[in-house]
Amino acid sequence: MRRAVQRIGLTGGIGSGKSTVARLLVASGATLVDADAIARQVTAPGGAAIKELARQFGDDVITADGAMDRDRMRQLAFSDPAIRRQLESIIHPLVSQETLRQSGVAEKAGSACIVFDVPLLVESGRWRQQVDRVLVVDCSEATQIARVMARNGWTREAVEKVMAGQASRAQRLAAADICVYNDGLALEELERMVHRLAVSFGL
Repeated sequence: MRRAVQRIGLTGGIGSGKSTVARLLVASGATLVDADAIARQVTAPGGAAIKELARQFGDDVITADGAMDRDRMRQLAFSDPAIRRQLESIIHPLVSQETLRQSGVAEKAGSACIVFDVPLLVESGRWRQQVDRVLVVDCSEATQIARVMARNGWTREAVEKVMAGQASRAQRLAAADICVYNDGLALEELERMVHRLAVSFGL
């Protein structure tokens, strides 16, 4: 009898190294369902969310090529919780729908492990019931800030604003079944750690 597929919820704050861990799990044979990539897809030119975004927020949140203006929308959403909820009510159902479709395809294809990369897994509340285990990639807040400033060229204030809109480090750790502490690790050490996890996930 075929083993039941392992459903792993992967999360971590901005700059934690979550995407690197996702990439390493995929290299070990996991199937990735990336909620952020799906959110970008539905807000790209011709994406399923564009018409409703324009209707609710006006044409100034849509770029000349027909995509959602991510910087403009981020500014609006982080400065007003009501706008953020309104934005989420448009995007989240579309992301959920596509997430279900992709995981269904992976299960049919016989995937041993599906990793759901969900930045706001802890905040959403509904994900805990949909996965077998929650894997949190953790690091200090100072490391998060330094990494994102270096990677994105953002100001400290911009990074702190995004972090303030995410679950706290303590909340994420409280939700974790497994934690990867990715602070001061060489990539080789992280690779070894993730490989051991992959084996425990049946890969």
